[in-house]
Amino acid sequence: MSSSLISPLSPLDGRYSHLVADLADVFSEHALNRTRLEVEIAWFITLTDHGVGDASALEAKTKESLRALVNQFDSAEGAVLKAIEDTTQHDVKAVEYYLREKLVALGLGHLQELTHFAATSEDINNLSYALMVKRSVHTVWLPAAQQVHKELVRLARAWRSVPMLAKTHGQPATPTTFGKEIAVFAHRLAGQLARVEARHFPGKFNGATGTYSAHEAAWPQANWPAISQSFVEGLGLTWNPLTTQIEPHDGQVELFQALQQSGRVAHNLCTDIWSYISMGYLRQIPVAGTTGSSTMPHKINPIRFENAEANLEVASGLFDTLAQTLSTSRLQRDLTDSSMQRTIGMALGHQMVAWKNILRGLGEVDIDADTMAADLEANHEVLAEAIQSVIRAEIVQGHSQIDDPYDVVKGLTRGVRVTPETFHAFIESLDISAGAKTRLLALTPHTYVGLADSLVDYLED
Repeated sequence: MSSSLISPLSPLDGRYSHLVADLADVFSEHALNRTRLEVEIAWFITLTDHGVGDASALEAKTKESLRALVNQFDSAEGAVLKAIEDTTQHDVKAVEYYLREKLVALGLGHLQELTHFAATSEDINNLSYALMVKRSVHTVWLPAAQQVHKELVRLARAWRSVPMLAKTHGQPATPTTFGKEIAVFAHRLAGQLARVEARHFPGKFNGATGTYSAHEAAWPQANWPAISQSFVEGLGLTWNPLTTQIEPHDGQVELFQALQQSGRVAHNLCTDIWSYISMGYLRQIPVAGTTGSSTMPHKINPIRFENAEANLEVASGLFDTLAQTLSTSRLQRDLTDSSMQRTIGMALGHQMVAWKNILRGLGEVDIDADTMAADLEANHEVLAEAIQSVIRAEIVQGHSQIDDPYDVVKGLTRGVRVTPETFHAFIESLDISAGAKTRLLALTPHTYVGLADSLVDYLED
């Protein structure tokens, strides 16, 4: 590990930095200032387009030069802006002054008073965060989560027919197939990813208390709500017409709840995969050069899934705190949300670490069908459900006089191991039709999986 990765306080900026580099490109402090600049420039262009202050609409080439400032905002330019902030002690005001200097350099000094015109800091910040969250989710978070879903679908289909003893309450239960159990997680995750993908990203641009007061005082001839709506929607966001100084964050809260639940599904996947490895149903594929234990050479620890669990728990806690805190703002404004929103990238980052560990972990395990088969063979008592259900059907059809079939089968199977011989002898002794006996005698724990195989077909890519 290089020395540059040792000193950062957060593991996201140190140990896990290579796993969240794409996210840092759109949700770092530098990215926040770059996005603020993008919003300020877009607002400046909008004002000139609408002739505010009798300004003339800018030529296409000039607009292109202004928008290019965003792409040119590299680390050197970021340092220039930070130097301005050292003086202003206000981050958004520093962006305004930075843009003013750029306008002068572009020969637009006579229009520099339109920079940040009638805007409050939260007009800039709420749109910047909305854009960063949207871009992070759609260009970084969703692709990573979708890769995990795609791999789960692949594994579910590959292992759809492999029978496995189910464990309800940790005890032997009606058999299933391993693929069907993986399909359950794929289906659950798909539902949550659809929720995330469908989320809207609200934004507002209406002044210090949401009333367009400064706008109306300075340029009453404009239709400010219409300009605001066009501006916000032009950024690819959903316009909120009724706010205080802040956009109320309800859209963010709903998103964070969906992100959190996606993580909880993934967490459950990790705990189950860990359990299957512990039971021997899954075996881990050795990776050359790696060490499982510092003292026990034989071990291959399920670290990918354990690491993912931990990071998902951290992310869940952060998303929960974000959702609770951002739901409330005192009167027309307090700064709680300003500090809280700076942790959004952390929450997304910890989930990104988890997605990548899960994906890697799934690629380093293989099924152990022999272990599953041995477990099934040793648990014929799980066929008790089938026997008593067949007896019930026989009674309804008038083919049996057995009283209380559940109790009859319970007497044979509860708390004891049933051998195939005992199982067959018991079936032969039952008062049921010959056809029913034939079906039951042909049944084994390996074949008592119902429609598990075909249920995998309900998965969508």
